[in-house]
Amino acid sequence: MKVLVIGAGNMGLTYAEGMAKSSLLNHRNLMIFDKSAEVITTLSKVDHFDVYDDIEECLPKADIVFLAVKPYHCDSLFEEIKPLVNDQQIFVSLMAGITIEKIQLGLDVKKVVRSMPNLPAQVGKGVTSFTESKEISRVELLMVRNLLDTTGASIHVETEKFIDASTGISGSGPAYVFYFMNSMMEAALKMGFSKNDSKVLVSQTFEGAVKLFNESDLSASTWMERVASKGGTTRAALDSMDENNVEELIKDAAYAAFDRAVELGKE
Repeated sequence: MKVLVIGAGNMGLTYAEGMAKSSLLNHRNLMIFDKSAEVITTLSKVDHFDVYDDIEECLPKADIVFLAVKPYHCDSLFEEIKPLVNDQQIFVSLMAGITIEKIQLGLDVKKVVRSMPNLPAQVGKGVTSFTESKEISRVELLMVRNLLDTTGASIHVETEKFIDASTGISGSGPAYVFYFMNSMMEAALKMGFSKNDSKVLVSQTFEGAVKLFNESDLSASTWMERVASKGGTTRAALDSMDENNVEELIKDAAYAAFDRAVELGKE
């Protein structure tokens, strides 16, 4: 099995490095393509995969092709590579908002897997939702899933609707967490803590809370109640959030990302 990653940006390189570190592929079975001469020079110094700046040299060799370019580049990419593809190749899209049908029509292929990764994939803690066209066999889907799992975990969803929905939760979700962390750090700084101490206080609090949540069967709301006591400091903070409608605002933000993912697909 030969794998090609088209696009050495954040996500493309993240998946290439994840696959390179796994036992699934050896050096000569993993290829990465990019048009940037600077990127090619940098990647050529890393002995993790074969690096190409000529798509004609690598695409015909690939069994599985990861499409890791920006969504607005997809039309020009499809036009460029369409003459080079064949109907036995599997195309795995990391592009937000680009539908399976658009890829099939754009490349005149049938075997497509659409996925939605997120940024923590860079540290092996990503979560990728994915779904497939009906032409993908169970064996082929398992192969793709194993490749996606090299950057963290993956969840299979039944329809593309859930790919757009996961964009609003996991795809864009790290930014929501960083938004909350940034606000807490600014509050800590205002209270007089140093920048370093503020970072430790906030990051360890998040890490510890996530660990507690993952290692138990308790719901997030139950954990909130365990931290908060009647008339206490945590209850004062939670009451403030409730009074300011924070919960609904967070839901609205997630739906805004979801709606934008749907719009991108239509565009």
